[in-house]
Amino acid sequence: MSAQPEYILTLSCPDTTGIVYHVTGFLYERGCNIIDSAQFGDDSTGLFFMRVHFSAPDGFDQARLHDEFAAVCARFRMDAKIHDMRVKPRVLLMVSKFGHCLNDLLFRWASGQLSIDIPAIVSNHTEFQPLAHSYRIPFFYLPVTPATKAEQEARVLELVERERVDLVVLARYMQILSPQLCEALKGRAINIHHSFLPSFKGAKPYAQAHDRGVKLIGATAHYVTADLDEGPIIEQDVERVDHAMTPDTLAAIGHDVESVVLARAVKWHVERRVLLNGHRTVVFR
Repeated sequence: MSAQPEYILTLSCPDTTGIVYHVTGFLYERGCNIIDSAQFGDDSTGLFFMRVHFSAPDGFDQARLHDEFAAVCARFRMDAKIHDMRVKPRVLLMVSKFGHCLNDLLFRWASGQLSIDIPAIVSNHTEFQPLAHSYRIPFFYLPVTPATKAEQEARVLELVERERVDLVVLARYMQILSPQLCEALKGRAINIHHSFLPSFKGAKPYAQAHDRGVKLIGATAHYVTADLDEGPIIEQDVERVDHAMTPDTLAAIGHDVESVVLARAVKWHVERRVLLNGHRTVVFR
């Protein structure tokens, strides 16, 4: 006997009474079994968020369920989506000259820790072409200069559309995306950077941090917006450091933190655990 198909319902709407009752009742009436459910009401915005993981009976029609759920959405003014867990999100990875995040994501994907498909890797340098080929993933070398930025980004967007990409991950891709590309990828592009910002900008941030004697280093993963490094935060983490460590040691620790934080953010996004709440996120871990 084959396992029943599983789905994830995510929703947000103005907070009021009866939301959970009507959502769970709707699924029950159609023979669905709720595996796990999480919800959050934000007093500061007056919004309600919910994620429901459920299995469906044989002969389940996702399109019909979506159409029938429209009445519940209209009643509560919901923004809701139903995702088939059998369909793996397609994730495009972008990288420049630092490969720790790329290598970590590829290992997690290859070892089954990330349930995704990776149709392509894009870089403005060629250093990681052999790594991409070792995983049998198409590699696209798209160099960029100020004069060619618009053309290069058009090729990136063309690739996103052609490969039906659900998520773009900037795995230490050291180029600022234009406002136009940020808008085109709104809610489906994740970036990672060290958590020293806005301090220690520019080259060699870990050397700058060492000179200032910092005691904590960390990383931030967030959605990409036109406001540089100010998009809704998905995940952060820190590690303690001390005076005996060299700048290279700080950088090595920082790279480890960046890799872990980005991997968590990607995993939570593709598992539909992250819901946007204005300039913030709700993360059902």
